Amino acid sequence: MKLQILGACGTFMGGLAQLAQAMGHAVTGVDQQVYPPMSEQLQQAGIRLLSGYRESHLDPEADQIIVGNALSRGNPMVEALLRRQQAYTSGPQWLGEQLLRRRQTLAVAGTHGKTTTSSLLAWILEQAGQEPGFLIGGVPENFAVSARLGTGRAFVIEADEYDSAFFDKRSKFVHYHPDIVVLNNLEFDHADIFDDLAAIQRQFHHLVRIVPDNGLLLVNADDEALSAVLEMGCWTPIERFGMNPERQPDWLARPERADGSRFSLHYRGEQWAVQWSMTGLHNVCNATAAVAAAHAAGVPVAQAVAALASFAGVRRRMTRLLDADIEVYEDFAHHPTAIRTTLEGLRARYRNRRILAILEPRSNSMRAGAHTPQIAPALTAADRVWLYTPPGVNWDPLSVIDSLHQPGSHAAHPETLIQALLEAVQPGDILLFMSNGSFDAIPARFVQAYTGKARDQSG
Repeated sequence: MKLQILGACGTFMGGLAQLAQAMGHAVTGVDQQVYPPMSEQLQQAGIRLLSGYRESHLDPEADQIIVGNALSRGNPMVEALLRRQQAYTSGPQWLGEQLLRRRQTLAVAGTHGKTTTSSLLAWILEQAGQEPGFLIGGVPENFAVSARLGTGRAFVIEADEYDSAFFDKRSKFVHYHPDIVVLNNLEFDHADIFDDLAAIQRQFHHLVRIVPDNGLLLVNADDEALSAVLEMGCWTPIERFGMNPERQPDWLARPERADGSRFSLHYRGEQWAVQWSMTGLHNVCNATAAVAAAHAAGVPVAQAVAALASFAGVRRRMTRLLDADIEVYEDFAHHPTAIRTTLEGLRARYRNRRILAILEPRSNSMRAGAHTPQIAPALTAADRVWLYTPPGVNWDPLSVIDSLHQPGSHAAHPETLIQALLEAVQPGDILLFMSNGSFDAIPARFVQAYTGKARDQSG
């Protein structure tokens, strides 16, 4: 088939484009702006890209137009598509119908940890020789790509609860026909499309409804919001995972170090020791879920646990940008819970060093102010805080700064922030940049400025 993908430089749609190309379809892509890193992945795959949502870019000979959820009514290509009555579908629906129905689908859902857990699961299956396919909302360092068709039966997909398209407001994951589902956690998020937590729980229950009775649900035993989802009805076997022995999870993780770099895993009377390079108790939970899902797909627990030691992480998930007299990290944390757990993991690892947290509230929910009261408490583990608020933030950043227990500052321009950090940073400091957007390339620009300054002073 000849396919045209609108919104092709997004992580999900770009991954879908690569999968479709690998399946033998002729694929072209369009985005408002053609930008890396996804544009580079697509061009390496031989996929032609067009920049700009212009009516002239709509291919009249395409057998199907696959529309990303970034496009809405009023978009010139959407209006032309409807006017011409060309065949169209959403990315999740196309993926579910054309690929996932033929595979053993392992879906990872939840407010937090989807990308890391999906990456862990794909790596465990790879190490077990299953050669899985995957579509992940990030780039696992072990694979260096966000999507792969794979030659095995298993396919790992990051199951996002965001809506499917302008014409389909159901969550993406209802299209995936999963056999094995991880439910990591559930909190209120995506305030631009969900009114409250109950609205998200309904979507999660739609997912629960389509898992077959010979499948498996792997559920975080410590999450009350997920328990409420299951109380709406469940027709699939359940295994629970967690770190609280009082909950009596089937899969129990016991941290042996405060930073999560060592833990023991317990299942059905057996115990395995884990030592790996990741930190944070949230990642202990992610690893436990991944091992449980891999076990459900036929991987012996000992083999799954052994694979954790060689897991290299995910780009922009605690990625170290500089390791010198200071250390600089970049992370995708953008929800207060993720911000808190990321900082707590860093604090557990670096108990006696100063941590500088730099946060860009970039998600739709954060910019709208849905999580504003939770931001200051989420930053407690940091010694000093900067908020970077480019245009589009609909609340006063000083309201958060005034609520901090530690010194805090605000910047609205990249140069202002970089200069303030250069003046404040001291040898031994740990800097953590957090955003789910580009951060206007500030982390890399700061590293360049700091190393340049160090060279000048030494010279």
